[in-house]
Amino acid sequence: MTGTVRTPWPGRPQPPDEPPPAPPDGSRPDGTPFDRAQRNGRAPDPGDARLRARLAEAVAAADAPDVVLAVSRGGRRVVCSGGTAPPPGRPRESLRYEIGSATKAFTGLLLARLVQAGRLTGGEPAAPLLGGDPARTDAPVTLAHLITHTAGLPALPPGFLARALPAWHTNPYARFPDDRVVAAFLRHRPRHRPGTRWRYSNFGVAVLGHALATATGSPWPDLTDRLLLRPLGLDDTTVRSAADDRDATGHRADGRRLPPFDPGGFQAAGAVRATPHDLLTFLEAHLEPSRSPDLAAALDAVRTPVLRRGLGHRHVHTAAWFRHPADGGPLYFHGGATLGQQAFLGFRPDTGTALAAVCTRRFRARDPFVAGAYALLAED
Repeated sequence: MTGTVRTPWPGRPQPPDEPPPAPPDGSRPDGTPFDRAQRNGRAPDPGDARLRARLAEAVAAADAPDVVLAVSRGGRRVVCSGGTAPPPGRPRESLRYEIGSATKAFTGLLLARLVQAGRLTGGEPAAPLLGGDPARTDAPVTLAHLITHTAGLPALPPGFLARALPAWHTNPYARFPDDRVVAAFLRHRPRHRPGTRWRYSNFGVAVLGHALATATGSPWPDLTDRLLLRPLGLDDTTVRSAADDRDATGHRADGRRLPPFDPGGFQAAGAVRATPHDLLTFLEAHLEPSRSPDLAAALDAVRTPVLRRGLGHRHVHTAAWFRHPADGGPLYFHGGATLGQQAFLGFRPDTGTALAAVCTRRFRARDPFVAGAYALLAED
């Protein structure tokens, strides 16, 4: 890695939307996308027209069974939905979508909250928390290394592919439960000294979730619910598949339906499923931390760059987000995918814009979905 890595939280932690009725999928009677602001009868803002057109273009370009693009600008929301499949039983914008690796933005914020509350520092070695030998190495992998992808771990644990192969096209992660993730970490010997190389790792963030559970005495799902989802009012966000009709159905690239994603022992790296509106609420909290007093310090912390890498240090990361430059200031984003769904989350403090995009189709080569969502966020 070219660049520098520093601890995300240096020093001592501080205590603490009326036209004619729309069909159920949120589309117009002719099938073109409908935006929530207009459907709710609010007077259209002149700036909404171009945005609605751009969202409609992106929905069509995604070429997926279900697509929702949700944008908030200055607190005003516009949501556009559509898709190639028949409308589901519920409006597409009210379904919960698998956001895959965008879950890491939640886990990064969770760690930041625990640090800001004084319960952790981020510098704790992970192995002793998980039952490993504290004297195994003089360069331990810390919680901060795990969330910043600098722990020297591969993307997936050794042995994952062989064990997951029988369920490769349905639910491979389900075959690698919690105890296997932890055991693989305790056996692993990093090829590089922790903190010296950046390598994106589902494995590392999964381990972090287990380390947080043992450090606090609460499982990662319970911590996430108590410390993030409830304070932010994310009532339509969950980390478990539900036995109801609220979860969107994923599809393979060939259009075949898939069962709900089971993250196995990788919950902290990919278990969150949420409605587009809850995702906007989550992103809006990052735009205005002061509106969430319990989380304000942590929300500020995860906007702070902690790592720069690549030629000219062009790639910047925080403890929860990828960070790119824009004309008026930085934009923050994270993408995610499961076997049958995709998500893109991002926000720009300079324009007061938040964007959540979800679709129910597996990622394909030259896929336009993420690129289209990113382009929308990058527009002034």
